[in-house]
Amino acid sequence: MVFSLRAHDLVWLASANDLQGELPEWVSSQWRSALPLVVRRDWDAGGRIPVGIRGLRRDQRAAAWVSADAVRRCVTPESLSESELLLRSPFVSLPPVQAAIQLAQQRWGWPWGITGSVGYALATEVPVMHAASDLDLVLRCDLPVAEQELMRWQQFTQQLSCRVDTQVETPQGAFALAEWLREERVMLKTNLGPRLTAQPWSAG
Repeated sequence: MVFSLRAHDLVWLASANDLQGELPEWVSSQWRSALPLVVRRDWDAGGRIPVGIRGLRRDQRAAAWVSADAVRRCVTPESLSESELLLRSPFVSLPPVQAAIQLAQQRWGWPWGITGSVGYALATEVPVMHAASDLDLVLRCDLPVAEQELMRWQQFTQQLSCRVDTQVETPQGAFALAEWLREERVMLKTNLGPRLTAQPWSAG
């Protein structure tokens, strides 16, 4: 099966042998194919998928590559923000999940999803988040969004029970929502590296 993958998607491989790249020693002892990798931003001329590996410690992160045909399963951030999944999570009592439930009960004009440690924990039930974890979110905005609509989201998240960090994903890359609302220009994260722009939906 061929998946259409985007940054922050979680993917599973059939075998650790499918990992490509120069990897640190801890990967062989801590990562196994039952655990997902996160799709990251990068580009490969051969069409390989850039992925990140999470270790047991916060400072243990490794970059790798996998062939598209090695991916056996994919979970998107958007699927992790569904109310039913959040309510039956073993972490439902933690503030980041409670905050996500409140967001899921509202109507928004774009798809949104959960990334970072909270998303990883929801997808795997591995306890990598705790009560003080940040809630990292991504908004999938393929078309420009009115500033007042994004401000409504930001104001809502600022009232939640944990710190929320929102990234807005455009066809060109992603930017920090707080920076966009505060500055005239933002640092847009793209597959070819960051670039400073006042028009994050424009290819120019």
